[in-house]
Amino acid sequence: MEQSELLRYFTTVLEQLGLRYFVTGSVATIFFGEPRFTNDIDIVVDLPEPQISGFCMAFPSADFYLSEEAVRSAVSRKSQFNVIHPASGLKVDVMVPREDAFNRSRFARVKHVRPAPDYDAVFASPEDVILKKLEYYREGRSEKHLRDIAGILKVSGKQIDLTYVNDWSSRLGLTDVWEKVRAAADPASRIPED
Repeated sequence: MEQSELLRYFTTVLEQLGLRYFVTGSVATIFFGEPRFTNDIDIVVDLPEPQISGFCMAFPSADFYLSEEAVRSAVSRKSQFNVIHPASGLKVDVMVPREDAFNRSRFARVKHVRPAPDYDAVFASPEDVILKKLEYYREGRSEKHLRDIAGILKVSGKQIDLTYVNDWSSRLGLTDVWEKVRAAADPASRIPED
């Protein structure tokens, strides 16, 4: 199974179950920015406790590794769990969101996109992908997050709502990192001031 096939399978399951979700992380970064290798798919899923069993049944043990106990724990703690496709070595990191203003904003701003010619999916907005990458950089100082942001700005810069990113970077305590990224942005990307 290729990554695009796993993404299609996973998002189809979520849509059939009527679950709110959006693709984020590296897959969204690549979609809105520049290509790079990733083995993981990151998806935020609003998974209510009564739908856990139905969700788990959609990933049969003959093809997937998924611990229902881990799912239940993640739902109760608002954390994450993994769905692994052993035959391909691919993994989906499923994040169960906390109920807060930022997550409400992220769900309100999702984009319906076509990641491949044969299906549509719901992705986080590029602004929200940037904000999460800023958070990840602050937490771990991995330069890959800054490169990912730079790629989004280079490819999608003219469509980025900088007022939104500025506002939320301030609210999330990320202004210093965001200013560093903007200062280092390639002038060829022509990022407008808001």
